[in-house]
Amino acid sequence: MSVNPELVGRSFPPTAPYLVGREKVREFARAVFATDPQHLDPVAAQALGYADVVAPPTFAMVIQDLTLQQLLAEPDSGIALERTVHAEQRFRYTRPIVAGDELVAQLQITNVRPFGKGAMVTSEAEITDATGAHVVTATSVLLIGGEVA
Repeated sequence: MSVNPELVGRSFPPTAPYLVGREKVREFARAVFATDPQHLDPVAAQALGYADVVAPPTFAMVIQDLTLQQLLAEPDSGIALERTVHAEQRFRYTRPIVAGDELVAQLQITNVRPFGKGAMVTSEAEITDATGAHVVTATSVLLIGGEVA
């Protein structure tokens, strides 16, 4: 089955709220070698005006992944994980993610472009806080390989 072109425009239900934990931010910062004190030390983050440690910019992927799991679970998508490569990632922030944030994400498929036997699938996850305010839009491009005959 090839990637379903009718995915374009499809929106998925909002994810369950994700509570950003201080230790999760610290673990992520260490994993991506983000050594700035604002990512590890609440006092350093507070000196910069934040309530708690600030997540590195790519931390939004943790929340976006919840939405991509919804896409991969769609029975009519034509997307098989074993043929999928994460080709591109972009973030557009309104404000940084901070420990203590409760975030919800909603995915929309914005493009399906045929590519050889496969396709490139572009999606945007709008990530908002507990008040509904925009925090970040995470855009992913997945390259889906075609089935081998």
